[in-house]
Amino acid sequence: MRVIGGEFRSRLLQAPRGDATRPTSDRLRETLFNVLGPRVEGARFVDLYAGSGAVGIEAISRGAEFVWFAESARPAVAAIRANLAALKVAGGFALEDRSVAKLLNSLAEKQRAAEIVFLDPPYSEAEEYEATLKFLARNHAAVLADGAVVVAEHGRKQPLEVRYSVLERTRVLEQGDAVLSFYAVKGGDAG
Repeated sequence: MRVIGGEFRSRLLQAPRGDATRPTSDRLRETLFNVLGPRVEGARFVDLYAGSGAVGIEAISRGAEFVWFAESARPAVAAIRANLAALKVAGGFALEDRSVAKLLNSLAEKQRAAEIVFLDPPYSEAEEYEATLKFLARNHAAVLADGAVVVAEHGRKQPLEVRYSVLERTRVLEQGDAVLSFYAVKGGDAG
């Protein structure tokens, strides 16, 4: 696993030990960031269920202003910390190691709106997708900037809804067994 582009291009990243985490493939990350394009630079980026942190680190490498990581699995948290340390990333990020809900509630309470939110829970945990997307829809005014995009990586066999209240799917990209579903607040713009 490596960083695809930007300041840390081609630098290797470590994955969490064990098989509990399924890292987003290099190829899928490249597709994601090709779609997001220049909107990453200067953006506030949220990487939920971050695993190795590869997606959020890719955003940092491409000039994101700030990245929030949420991951509670101890081996994955250790991998995120090790990857950030290896790249000498000392600031411009925060790591919530208790739960995705803790981070989302904190962002909502402090009204810290992000331009890009990426979520990638284990494919089999449908309730995590639903809970997270519904939270983002309910709290969109506090956690999503105008024109924000929400991207969910999920399995082809675990399709997501077209709409979660005000969040509407605007694009679907399939790559092997993985799918990227892009959402925007109805009337907004999403990649």
